[in-house]
Amino acid sequence: MDLEVEAVEAIDETAVPTGVDAADYVLYGGKGGVGKTTMAAATALASARDDTTTLVVSTDPAHSLSDTLETDIPADPERIRKDIPLYAAEIDPEEAVGDGPFDAEGGLGGMGGLGQLLGGGGPMGGMGGQSQQADASGAEDEAAAADPLAGPMPGMDEAAAMRLLLEYMDDDRFERVIVDTAPTGHTLRLLELPELLDSMMGRLLKLRQRLSGLFDSLPFGGGDEEQGADMADLEVLRERIERLRAVLRDPAMTDFRIVMVPEELSVMESQRLLDRLETFGVPVETVVVNRVMQDLTDVADVESDWSVSPDLDDCEFCQRRWQVQQQALKEAQDLFRGHDVKRVPLFADEVRGENLLRVVAACLD
Repeated sequence: MDLEVEAVEAIDETAVPTGVDAADYVLYGGKGGVGKTTMAAATALASARDDTTTLVVSTDPAHSLSDTLETDIPADPERIRKDIPLYAAEIDPEEAVGDGPFDAEGGLGGMGGLGQLLGGGGPMGGMGGQSQQADASGAEDEAAAADPLAGPMPGMDEAAAMRLLLEYMDDDRFERVIVDTAPTGHTLRLLELPELLDSMMGRLLKLRQRLSGLFDSLPFGGGDEEQGADMADLEVLRERIERLRAVLRDPAMTDFRIVMVPEELSVMESQRLLDRLETFGVPVETVVVNRVMQDLTDVADVESDWSVSPDLDDCEFCQRRWQVQQQALKEAQDLFRGHDVKRVPLFADEVRGENLLRVVAACLD
């Protein structure tokens, strides 16, 4: 894929940081719409500015990294800037499922062996699927009833995205990887996948043992070798995700940063995310509070004559919103005591492109 790389407008180099003080892997997580992509893009730009070869990658199905960086982002890592070593990728979960060990149907090993292992698509009719009826207008429902393994398996898109992410982390080209994660629920499911796969493998082995004699007598077309390959693929996947989780648990390698906005519901969700991450042993060093109604100079050592701040003296709307934010900020300071809480101000302009992203990086410095 050929990417158009355009020069950026010159800005005051002394007003923004060069490089970042962070681990090799920086992950931004939190509720959807709080600004994770903005933080990831800003951090990646700052990281690459000191000649640290940096990859910023989005695992969120609703990608916005291209819009934020104002350039096309491919599905596989490619360099997007000529002046600094910045690479980017937007993982397509559905496409990632199509690469081994998954096929386009969301299965393992072409779903032939695993589907037959469970009786799906064969004479067994999905182990009871024959009893389900559908009219002509419900052809898809009938197909699903006949073969419950025909569609994507739960968690397979997240697992596929994590498989690619692990490959990128192992890529010698990159000194630092910045990750714009999917919203909170997706991120937590990724961390739960090893246990899910362990449970799945146990159930598959039990079912295979119980029905081994029946499988020998049925014309499935796939034998022990094919079914064994399916189980091996599942085991490889489990091991890779377990290794990724070990990386996430190592504070010397990974910096997981929670992003939130100064509202009570966002604070509560961020607290739940922190609790779950602690359950999985994933350390959180930084909490970023985005869109705070404060002057830029209050949160970063950046002088600017173009920044517009809310009028807290004469604007009643601004005053009431600031009261809401102050309460949320107080709760955040109390709940996340012991963590490095960073504030990023609410900008009058949409945060996209080089100039504002550099200012955001200064707030995170």
